[in-house]
Amino acid sequence: MKILKTLFWLIATIAIMTLIGGTTVLATGVEGEAAEAAANGMKFLGAALSTGLACVGAGIAVAAASSSALGAISEDASLMGKTLIFVALAEGIALYGLLISFLIINS
Repeated sequence: MKILKTLFWLIATIAIMTLIGGTTVLATGVEGEAAEAAANGMKFLGAALSTGLACVGAGIAVAAASSSALGAISEDASLMGKTLIFVALAEGIALYGLLISFLIINS
């Protein structure tokens, strides 16, 4: 668990520093093709971060939900439908991140 926390903070720090750098480039008053390229780069970076971080969160949620679901199903098989809903809800987090990245890219 400590490795996951360290990895999370490392990814968050890199993302924040990249966004600060990109915002600084856009705020310096660069015009023309350079500003358009920087804006496109920030758009793709935002899409990548939304998909990547949503998938990491979904992976953690699915790991916790599915292991608990297997334990519950092994004790009582009639709980399979209820536990499947929780695993599917956790998987939906990744789909929301993917949807947001499509919306960012197409804007």
